[in-house]
Amino acid sequence: MQKEDAVWAALEEVIDPEIGVNIVDLGLVYEINVDDSGRANIEMTLTIPECPLADDIVKNVKEAVTAISGISEANVSLVWEPKWSPARMNDRAREEIRSRQSIS
Repeated sequence: MQKEDAVWAALEEVIDPEIGVNIVDLGLVYEINVDDSGRANIEMTLTIPECPLADDIVKNVKEAVTAISGISEANVSLVWEPKWSPARMNDRAREEIRSRQSIS
């Protein structure tokens, strides 16, 4: 498995605490690059720029990525273009959100 694939897989374990769905399925992660020195550069966004849990999410991303063997550092760049919208979510995220709403 390439290092980028390992990073994508690790980020599937990072949950947006307000929505309860992982950040990959939500479409928050735009790009991942890992250089030869094991430094991972992650470009991502949040559902809203004013997200009160932004620091927690970024911290969780860094922890998940640096736990991967061969990854020495994780740099997270929060970007606001393209703007996130629910259209970026995959079907798994939509289904998970629907199932949570039907429970409440």
